[in-house]
Amino acid sequence: KMIEEITGKKPAPPKDKALGKPLEIQFTATDGTEVDLAKMKGKVVLIDFWATWCGPCVAEIPSVKKTYDKLHPKGFEIIGISLDSNEDKLKQFIKKREMPWPQYFDGKVWKNEISTKYGIRSIPAMWLVDKDGNLADKNARRGLEEKVEELLAAPSSGSGGIPPKAD
Repeated sequence: KMIEEITGKKPAPPKDKALGKPLEIQFTATDGTEVDLAKMKGKVVLIDFWATWCGPCVAEIPSVKKTYDKLHPKGFEIIGISLDSNEDKLKQFIKKREMPWPQYFDGKVWKNEISTKYGIRSIPAMWLVDKDGNLADKNARRGLEEKVEELLAAPSSGSGGIPPKAD
């Protein structure tokens, strides 16, 4: 507000410093799989912060599964970060919904170590990581399939982000 009063201009919104940078996510999934985002370079990865008790999260599962089924053979992966408190309930839910991707669970709900590290304050939250391992999108819920297709089509360059559309 002070900047606006002095210059007569509104300050630019703060740039998200995480975009275009690599994320560090490493854990043992609920099924025993070792997950290391750094070893997934060359693939486009959705980081899905969610919980079984989150209505909007559950409502998005069919659409996310459809995108996964269609684009997984082309190099699309998903990492679930569950904010649940009951691991057995989570595992039953995953099995019933046929969600084949790895899930992080620590039972700490909103104090979940990965979501806390990245400042997640509401769910569902879906982040996309490009083929270079850099955070490309922190709002991947809308237009997920199209965003994944764009990132899969983009060359690995180290630049990160979704490439601009050609006119």
